[in-house]
Amino acid sequence: MTARTLLLIRHGESTANVAAAAAEAAGAEVIAVDARDPDVTLSPLGELQASALGARLRQALPADAVLYSSTYRRAIQTARFALGEEVPLRLDERLRDRELGILDRLTAIGVERRLPLEAERRRWTGKFYYRPPGGEAWTDVALRIRSFLRDAMADSGPDGVVVVFAHDAVVSLFLYVLLRMTEAQLAEHLLTHPVANASVTELRNDGGDGGGWSLRTFADDAHLAAAGLPSTEHPGEARTDA
Repeated sequence: MTARTLLLIRHGESTANVAAAAAEAAGAEVIAVDARDPDVTLSPLGELQASALGARLRQALPADAVLYSSTYRRAIQTARFALGEEVPLRLDERLRDRELGILDRLTAIGVERRLPLEAERRRWTGKFYYRPPGGEAWTDVALRIRSFLRDAMADSGPDGVVVVFAHDAVVSLFLYVLLRMTEAQLAEHLLTHPVANASVTELRNDGGDGGGWSLRTFADDAHLAAAGLPSTEHPGEARTDA
């Protein structure tokens, strides 16, 4: 069956999101995280956000919805807090967050001070094509997503619903691929469209042939307000200077 509905879900607020915000606010060069990126967990608020997301998903998802997740712990936790341990969840490393290489754990000011030549190369190359040593360009993540789509979009139930638990940059690049954006269109989109934590982005394939995708809902987190929880954005990898 060809997927007709794709739900893209960013993980709830993570401990690294909180640490990065604190480091940026303090003008620090390094983000104080004690785990490698794949092992970063949800913050206490992030766990509550994921649980609130579950109330929405359980009402909306058909029984045959196919669920995928990034292999990173914060994405898996979001799926489990939302839907429970017993729900089948397919882990796919192609949905992981963008790898930053030597820029990992550095704030924007940290990159400028510690790696000035790399900061200049990033400005010259531009956000979309810049690949930090040991890391990935946004184009590399787009290639991962294209590979994932070739496999996953043809593997859905009769209702044609596929759910992906992932990261802000990954959600943005799904839109780039499926809506056939240009580099300039994606850059403009990122300036004004942050992907909120535990938010739902919905795309529909009305054409039925994989080429008729349209955006129905972007980064909707109304379920958080309904649960009395704050909305958090933490632009992270989708920030304009990343």
